[in-house]
Amino acid sequence: MSDIVTLEESIFQWFDHFHKFPEVSWKEFETTKKIASILDELNVAYRLLGDVPGLIAEIGTGDEIVAVRADIDALWQEVDGKWQANHSCGHDANMTMVLGALLLLKDLPLQHRVRFIFQPAEELGNGACAAYDRGAVEGVSHLFGVHLRPIEELPLGKVSPAIHHGAAYFLEGTIQGIDAHGARPHQGKNAIDVIMAVQQMLNSIHLSPFEPHSAKLTKIIADGGNTNIIPGNASFSMDIRAQQNQQLELLRSRIESGLKAIQLQFEIDMNWKWIDYTPGAEVSPIAARMAKEAIIETLGEEHLADEITTPGSDDFHFYTVKKPELKAAMIGIGANLTPGLHHPKMTFERSALIDAAKVLACVLEKNPKSE
Repeated sequence: MSDIVTLEESIFQWFDHFHKFPEVSWKEFETTKKIASILDELNVAYRLLGDVPGLIAEIGTGDEIVAVRADIDALWQEVDGKWQANHSCGHDANMTMVLGALLLLKDLPLQHRVRFIFQPAEELGNGACAAYDRGAVEGVSHLFGVHLRPIEELPLGKVSPAIHHGAAYFLEGTIQGIDAHGARPHQGKNAIDVIMAVQQMLNSIHLSPFEPHSAKLTKIIADGGNTNIIPGNASFSMDIRAQQNQQLELLRSRIESGLKAIQLQFEIDMNWKWIDYTPGAEVSPIAARMAKEAIIETLGEEHLADEITTPGSDDFHFYTVKKPELKAAMIGIGANLTPGLHHPKMTFERSALIDAAKVLACVLEKNPKSE
């Protein structure tokens, strides 16, 4: 049996398992056990993150450490009328590609150490912080990520050396007005009026059109219980995004001011909190160049794509926020992925996993001291 057949069989078996047994954020315990069992079979040393799911493996010797991160959680979403964990995020592929790279590298005479980070809870935006706090990138000089891209960004056979994700904030809020009879609206404080003012406020924020950004309501719950009761109370959530971190902070400031003004205008109690934050990408030109060279060396220049700018976000970029000297880039993999990431019926060409593993192995094998 040739090496390429062995690689293909291993990768497809791993992917099939991860796809069949998805686990949501912070509950990836069986996924962690499966990865550990694979590492045991490969005779690769690892350590568990401890009080959270996930683990870290390492091969090679030397003082210099190059790392790659795979996120291991799935989404919770409705599929064919049933709520379930689902890998429409592509993290089953991410784990598989990284394990494939490990398989290709584990017996090579490396001149540095290569670390494999299997991180929980990317979908909640705080798994990277947990992994960082548990030493995931301690001593690491270069960090790489990998992710499948939707077909409108990359077709099958194309690989991008860097993904420039946008930044995102998420907000939840409540409104405490006064219920009223539908015939006597003057006696109440209608939460729906407040929600409409919030929507208008968001639509009235005008920042530079040369920098992509958006702020929108994503959930509204306002129910008086009957059609003749004007609801005084409501809850809402927002999704706020920008391509650059500075633009996102400006959006947050405008929204804070707008909500405070609406609270005064309607003389109601309104509370809100920023529940999550994902920073935008800070791509290292050095790491992106290493990835570019690996794509060309492995697949040929005809497979090289431009760096991607996408409005999506990823908590991978917390590593560079917390450790600014880290040289990091996330590699984008074309796989004819449709209809899109997070669609419950997302699908892609599995052959892309093989090329991705080879590219990752090539970039991780590179001597970081020469960069």
